[in-house]
Amino acid sequence: METDPLLASPQENTSLCRGLDTSSCSNPDSGYYGGTLRSRRFSRTTTESAACNMIQQDDVDLYMQQATVFIEDAVQYRSINHRVDSKSLRLYRWYYSKICQWGLGATIFVILAVAFIEKPSSLTVTSDVRYRSAPWEPPCGLTESIEIVCFLIFVADVAVKSYLIGWEEFRKNKWLIAYIFVIAFSMLDWMVSLGLHCEEALRVRRLLRPFYLLQNSSLMKKTLKCIKRSLPEIISVLLLLAVHLCLFTMFGMLLFARGKDSNGNAEWQAYFRNLPDSLTSLLVLLTTANNPDVMIPAYSKNRFYCIFFILFCGFGTYFLMNLLTAIIYNQFRGYLLISIQTSLLRRRLGIRAAFEVMCCQGQSMAGINEHVETVNTEMVLKILQGVHIKPFYKDAIIQKTQQCTDGSISANQFQKLFDELDKDTIKQHPPKPDYQHVFLQKLQFIFSHHYFSLAGNVVALANMVCICTALVIDADKAVSERYDYILGAINCFFIVYYLLEMILKIFAFGFKGYVSHRSNIFDGFVTVVLLCLQITIFATYSFPHPRWDPDVKALMSLWEMVRLVNMLIVFRFLRIIPNIKLMALVASTLLDLVKNLRAFAGILVVVYYVFAVLGVMLFEGVITAPGNMSAVVNSSAPNTTVNYTATCGTYEQLEYWPNNFDDFAAALVLLYNIMVVNNWQAFMDAFARYSTPWSKLYFVAWWLTSSVMWVNLFVALILENFIHKWDRIHHSSISGEDQAECQMTVQSMFREFLKEPTEEELVSKLEQHPHLNIKR
Repeated sequence: METDPLLASPQENTSLCRGLDTSSCSNPDSGYYGGTLRSRRFSRTTTESAACNMIQQDDVDLYMQQATVFIEDAVQYRSINHRVDSKSLRLYRWYYSKICQWGLGATIFVILAVAFIEKPSSLTVTSDVRYRSAPWEPPCGLTESIEIVCFLIFVADVAVKSYLIGWEEFRKNKWLIAYIFVIAFSMLDWMVSLGLHCEEALRVRRLLRPFYLLQNSSLMKKTLKCIKRSLPEIISVLLLLAVHLCLFTMFGMLLFARGKDSNGNAEWQAYFRNLPDSLTSLLVLLTTANNPDVMIPAYSKNRFYCIFFILFCGFGTYFLMNLLTAIIYNQFRGYLLISIQTSLLRRRLGIRAAFEVMCCQGQSMAGINEHVETVNTEMVLKILQGVHIKPFYKDAIIQKTQQCTDGSISANQFQKLFDELDKDTIKQHPPKPDYQHVFLQKLQFIFSHHYFSLAGNVVALANMVCICTALVIDADKAVSERYDYILGAINCFFIVYYLLEMILKIFAFGFKGYVSHRSNIFDGFVTVVLLCLQITIFATYSFPHPRWDPDVKALMSLWEMVRLVNMLIVFRFLRIIPNIKLMALVASTLLDLVKNLRAFAGILVVVYYVFAVLGVMLFEGVITAPGNMSAVVNSSAPNTTVNYTATCGTYEQLEYWPNNFDDFAAALVLLYNIMVVNNWQAFMDAFARYSTPWSKLYFVAWWLTSSVMWVNLFVALILENFIHKWDRIHHSSISGEDQAECQMTVQSMFREFLKEPTEEELVSKLEQHPHLNIKR
């Protein structure tokens, strides 16, 4: 640990601020070189003064570099526990540059996408076992070459990370240690593959690939940690759900036991034949996927049997499952709040660290030995110019800094400068063109008015009505019988209006002002595409006329072109969203989820990936083409066969053949179908028959992970996001359109519940920094 107060480790050739006698340049009995004091006596010469000035200037440059990096760490909620010497800081900024991070993200994408082309390949037109041709299989060494390049990039990544944080922090970082082990094991498994000429039965490294995605996102790691901490409460409710399921299973087996009358055993025969079938039937009923099918045989016999199923669903589906959703939301939200609190501490700590090194800079430049409590405004402005941050925030912080008229900024004032980062990002629209002529000014007022946009929405609605009417009239007609002349002429008229509307808006707002609104960009892009399509129709089939022949073939038939135009017109009707307050709020909530809750989607991608790979390993090839499989041995009665092709509701009768685990892409689609839970019992039953009854455990595990836990969590977070925006839009002076364009981060969702760290807490954290040593 360093004995000097503020900077990197002593072995790094840097000088320190606190604890260093800054009068060494004027004291002939002291000197500083390479970060250590030298006992050698120097004579006061011109060369000595120049060397002292050079050392002092190097210190100032290093302080500025440190302050810049610490501010960038604060903006990105990164930890400041990394090396702070000049060479390491340059490497650190390079590592976190957009090019490097995009490159690392692309590498992770490639290593994950390899699953689509490696054996078993997903490169077929269909996944249906009846029609699927033999897929293209990559030659041995192709995907392995891609993997080894990715592994080498990951090795470089972990090496740079380990160096930047230092040995002390590396030992505490479990994710980084796991990163090394995952890479090492994957490379070992890769060598085994090459040794067996790519004919190995199992590729374990496929299951480890999602780890690279997890470790590269701090918010994703926090999300996973929150899920892990929420598991005890979730498991307690799941146990209660399991008790509920087991009790009703026992009641069901007793209630629907096999009787002497074979005609009255329909319920027992279909759903309560044995314990596994009974459990499966009620578990599926818990998701309502087989309701009311599971009840019908007994209900047909006696109407009072419905009480059993109503009680089961009433308590299990509508009480316990909703209670589980509430607990997942409440517990996870609490732990997520703790994680966001940690992020706030990181931001405040980074800002305070930047302030401390700027104090060192001011102290060094002034040549004093006392602790400086304020920093110069000009120094702050100079450092802010070099910080990589969004222009909107940088301009706001610089403007707020310039308002400090006394020329110095305290620690508290410096922290408040960065409160601008928590404010809504409201896009500033360029000023309208300044027309001198009165007539042009009146036209500008008319075409820039809100009512002009509303009139455009009315016209778009009229166009939609025309298309809908034409679709209803031509619904049952053959293509050769359709009369497209009227619809073509109507579309031509509306497209001309859309073009005219776009030109008039550009005239009123100016081109920069027009494209500054996202709704205008969408509107204009679709209008240009429609115009190009209409010109293509004119060039191919001339202007609309009564003798248009829809069957004439060119690059596309006339009917295909008209359909494409109609689809784009329908798509363009989405322009009404910003003009309807509640609809704009919902749309902006969805955009915020896409932009800022990517960590939650990332965890879902990881879960999908692992279960898909595991499904391919377990069930590849078990579903065979239906050729001679119409009669399959009944697992519950081995001496009998059942024609499942004719049995209603089975995998075969429903023709679910494309849903299998024969390749990675098909596995993803099958997992999605199970997550939706509609008819998921058909998949469980089929794989239990074609492979083993124990396969049901895999499907139940996936249902619990995806549908019960993750979907409920995602719904809860959508509610949190929507409620937060709803409250903000009703308690804010910002207009509805600007509210829709405001981007809300996960941190801002919980901002009002966060507690600001104290001065003592910040100083204590800074004193524990592995590469800084602060003495106050």
